[in-house]
Amino acid sequence: MDTSKWKEYFNYKLVHTCKKTGARAGVLHTPHGDIETPIFMPVGTNSTVKMLTNYHLEQTQPHIILANSFHLYLKAGTKRIRNFGGIHGWMNWHRPVLTDSGGFQVFSLANINTITEDGVKFKDPKSGQEHYITPEKSMEIQEDIGADIAMAFDQCAPYPCSWKDAKQAMERTHRWLERCMQAHTNPRQALFPIVQGAFYEDLREESARVISTYKDAVGYAIGGLSVGEPLDIMNKFVKFTTDRLPQDKPRYLMGVGTPEDLMDGILRGVDMFDCVLPTRNARHGSFFTYEGKKNIKNKQFEDDASPLDSACSCYACKNHSRAYIRHLYRCGEATGQTLLSIHNTQFLLDFVKKARQAILNDEFDEFVAKHYDVMRKNKI
Repeated sequence: MDTSKWKEYFNYKLVHTCKKTGARAGVLHTPHGDIETPIFMPVGTNSTVKMLTNYHLEQTQPHIILANSFHLYLKAGTKRIRNFGGIHGWMNWHRPVLTDSGGFQVFSLANINTITEDGVKFKDPKSGQEHYITPEKSMEIQEDIGADIAMAFDQCAPYPCSWKDAKQAMERTHRWLERCMQAHTNPRQALFPIVQGAFYEDLREESARVISTYKDAVGYAIGGLSVGEPLDIMNKFVKFTTDRLPQDKPRYLMGVGTPEDLMDGILRGVDMFDCVLPTRNARHGSFFTYEGKKNIKNKQFEDDASPLDSACSCYACKNHSRAYIRHLYRCGEATGQTLLSIHNTQFLLDFVKKARQAILNDEFDEFVAKHYDVMRKNKI
């Protein structure tokens, strides 16, 4: 398609670059509203952020959420979603949405799929029914869902892998990207290319160069990281990749979501993040605080009248004590997990808002230093 058509509906403005760190603050305009970056995107795998109603979610004030095209294709059926007016009508959600392409499921379900040059054949892990997704099919699925941002269909190499296997996956990703661009027809839905290349500098450099030739793309994604590699290696390749992507477009690091990961990514020029961690942690009793991660199951909270975090203004923290939420969680009451999910989601959204303000004030280095100083004092 003529990617210049996106310019009518999407625009990114780099507002400020922190003088001391190079961290970035920007605004991405979409058909369903503006996204202030850096931003964390809560994940709504099955067209809902787990444990939260839309009302709960709206209170956390996310600028954008993510939905999983692979799971929606298998479960709701994307033609059904299209008949409801797309994901916004289906969910009754009127802010921006991003869909992944299904490429990560190609990676994570490697034991039940077969990858060919044309696409991926796999079985539904629950029903056993066979499906076949090509780049063209991925675009059809995502256009049916109708999110504001769609991702190109890619192949993610595992960690570790050989240079030969990484190169093969990267080159296939590039060929699939061209097919995605040709198949994608909706100018109201931006399509982000994805950098691959595993953990080889020459491949990452080549992939960043290739996807950057799609100059009218609204943004670019960094794939193939946070797949089991050590943190220092991930951070090295995040920085290596962002240094080779256009400065005037948002960069999206896929699948990253602890406060420390967000800070490390922002320091290295990343603008957008997503992860299932806030609600997944909540379902296991974990909650974020500015003193580090804690677990509500611990006996120390049995009679604790304080909120989950005294600096947090979420519904859970304004209305309930640690002791009460611990009681609900230990009794198996779903409300306990909901309250923890509300808190964790808003915590990360507030965290990136504070990071953005620090960037605008040219104080992001101080923001990072203060956070890690607190972590060290609490021996986390």
